[in-house]
Amino acid sequence: MLHLNFSPFPILETDRLRLRQIVETDAEQMFQLRSNPETMQYIPRELPKTIDDAITHINYMNDLRLNNECINWGITFKDEDIIVGLIGYFRPKPENHRAEIGYMLSPDYHGKGIMQEALVRAIDYGFNEMKLHSIEAITDPENYASWKLLEKNNFIREGHFKEDTYWNGQYLDSYVYSLINKK
Repeated sequence: MLHLNFSPFPILETDRLRLRQIVETDAEQMFQLRSNPETMQYIPRELPKTIDDAITHINYMNDLRLNNECINWGITFKDEDIIVGLIGYFRPKPENHRAEIGYMLSPDYHGKGIMQEALVRAIDYGFNEMKLHSIEAITDPENYASWKLLEKNNFIREGHFKEDTYWNGQYLDSYVYSLINKK
């Protein structure tokens, strides 16, 4: 079985980006990101109403990390320490050497290759540091940009689940993607 350990927190870097821990002083940036209806359009979660809601979410995610149940990075530029997006691993299945990857990016930064760069680095971390055998990603079928990003990075669509999520009074479909470590 896989034994995950996210302490100390791993800071990841790419040519342009730094993926770092999200802390309480990031609450305003997290609030701006997660309270934006456009950012959250395909993510069936409550939007925070206050900065305190953002702080609660940050602390919740950090508590999960301390228990090695997930890891969530804030995406920043190396030369500007402002969170423009998030990427992380959730719902690990250590017995199967598998975890789900999820991400979001402020609409102000779409189309700039930021999530491509962050995803490649997070995949590398998942396979080489976490020792995952496979990575799962779940996306809304209407979120064309997300599933195109996954396919560009060799994820294979393994399923289309019909009305598998109930949110805000309606049933939503999901695409399930997977990437297997071929090394």
